[in-house]
Amino acid sequence: MAWRCSGSTNAELISNLARGNLIKSERVKQAMLSVDRAHYAPSRPYDDSPQAIGHSATISAPHMHAQACESLLPYLSPGSTVLDVGSGSGYLTHVLANLVAPTGTVVGVDHISGLISLATGNMRKSSVGAGLLEQGRVTFLKADGRLGFAERQPYDAIHVGAAARELHDSLLDQLKAPGRMFIPVDNENSAGQVIWVIDKDEKGEIGKKKLFAVSYVPLTDEPK
Repeated sequence: MAWRCSGSTNAELISNLARGNLIKSERVKQAMLSVDRAHYAPSRPYDDSPQAIGHSATISAPHMHAQACESLLPYLSPGSTVLDVGSGSGYLTHVLANLVAPTGTVVGVDHISGLISLATGNMRKSSVGAGLLEQGRVTFLKADGRLGFAERQPYDAIHVGAAARELHDSLLDQLKAPGRMFIPVDNENSAGQVIWVIDKDEKGEIGKKKLFAVSYVPLTDEPK
């Protein structure tokens, strides 16, 4: 169904995602409507497909962003603190900031300096995005995403936008109790990856739920 969701405008794309039941909640719909994907995708911004953004990185397909937001939504409230690992173009970081408005914060981390500059520049293409940066509600930082970003922990929600070889303890440790993480992890039994939703309850106990197979770029060191 996802491949049918492309549109000629941002509004048409989001409407098609909602019609296809990939966007289920009005909050996610409004958060995505408020961010013009043309500011973040270099070509065909309203196609429901991943696209290269340079530095061997991609911006994920809109339906994947929608599913990540829907999954994390119970932990995305005003005042929540969110970590976006592999923030790339900055698109989902902006959407997540909308979902924790007006007082929540989002930290986007990437291991490539060029992507930090790209994301910052992309957000400055809109007055709202520039305001989020100036208010400190969105911060982009160069860091090894496998280690998270301990200085701002704990996080109500963690989104990982690149495939991890394993569930890294550092990310689990930085997740608030209760909190939720959405992460693609290499499939132990075959090629590709699987999306896992990781829940930490009030007592710190970890629960894991496997969703579906995906294909993401790896969560790795900076290219030499």
